[in-house]
Amino acid sequence: MEIRPFRAYRFNAAVVGDAGDCIAPPYDVIDDVQQQALYGKNPYNVVRIDKGKTQPADSETNNQYTRAAEFFNSWTKSGVLKQDGKEGIYAYVQGFELRGQKYRRSGFIALGRLAEFGTAVRPHEKTLDGPKADRLKLMRATAIQLGQIFMLYDDPEKTADEIISRIAAGTKPLIDTTDEQNVRHCLYMIDSANDIAAIQKMMADKPLVIADGHHRYETALNYWRETKNPAAEYHLMTFVNMRNSGLVILPTHRLIGNVKKFDGRILIDSLKEDFHVDKTAGKSETLKAMKTAFNKNQNALGLYYNGGFCSLVLKNGQAIKQAAPSLSAASQALDVVVLQKLILEKHLGIGDAQLAAQSNIEYVKDFDKPIQAAIDAVNGGQKQALFFMNPTRAEQVQAVAAAGEKMPQKSTFFYPKIFTGLTINKL
Repeated sequence: MEIRPFRAYRFNAAVVGDAGDCIAPPYDVIDDVQQQALYGKNPYNVVRIDKGKTQPADSETNNQYTRAAEFFNSWTKSGVLKQDGKEGIYAYVQGFELRGQKYRRSGFIALGRLAEFGTAVRPHEKTLDGPKADRLKLMRATAIQLGQIFMLYDDPEKTADEIISRIAAGTKPLIDTTDEQNVRHCLYMIDSANDIAAIQKMMADKPLVIADGHHRYETALNYWRETKNPAAEYHLMTFVNMRNSGLVILPTHRLIGNVKKFDGRILIDSLKEDFHVDKTAGKSETLKAMKTAFNKNQNALGLYYNGGFCSLVLKNGQAIKQAAPSLSAASQALDVVVLQKLILEKHLGIGDAQLAAQSNIEYVKDFDKPIQAAIDAVNGGQKQALFFMNPTRAEQVQAVAAAGEKMPQKSTFFYPKIFTGLTINKL
């Protein structure tokens, strides 16, 4: 991919105070409670542009999108947002701890040249129309690139990784802040002509996989086609090497509800046709059994219902081949596809239409509080079952994308999220 340095608009600490208080998670993970918290964190928090509040009196000419444009324009005029004086590529380093282990994920932010999906840029997940319509309205109103597209590339030489490590070791960060999940976000400027040229040369022939930001990428393509603006052919992206030691993918679990005539015991008996079903003493034992199977490259799931916990290990691959013959071997090997084809569709009547409508499924992040809340919902009768998932491997993401296929939604949870507001690109 062709990449370019750029002059980013960034929050000016001389005006806003701590610029770290002005950045935010991506729009699609912000709920109403977090939106309100971000509004209160700093009067210039980027949430006002990226996911502004709606109001009862909103109209075609006065709404969250027009207000976003007003915020951006007033902030640039008043010096809240200040454009860097020289072009650069921006190093983005995130430090975090997960279950007692420390990680450091590094990447770089640049403008990437948009391309239709194919060998150069490959998606790996399906998208929905609603979020794309929302993002397009925001781009039309503001003519800025705000949310970043998280791109994966493969470089065994680790060219950019080594440059970023050197810059981070010897340079004061432009932003250094720690968020509510205790993830540290550091931003650095890479402005050496030699370093920029080395990264551009390395990236020139790299095929890319979208890790996160599928809706934003498709919106960027639509906006470019619609406006014919040459500047819109390049979009704000964060690039991370698949070989980066801090690249972590977490699973997303599935909470099931509203299934007619659901009976957990009948389901368990039915699943024995395709799975080795073993009752376990609790959540920890279920996850341990799943991890053991994961390390053996077996397809494994966990299940909790009113009859307790159990692990489900696929007996052999023939069942999924018969259930999904049109899919590639890469897709057939995914736990999420096994769940969808051999359990949700086959036994619970949850097909593509129900998945798109999200009428029977809620997605649960792989953290203790959301998992316990999901278990409590099953215990309380509000929900019927919880399926535990193992994480998707990075090489599986690459293989499915290379096969020209897309995974089911929420197949991957790249942790932590790429934050919005570190850099803004004005078209």
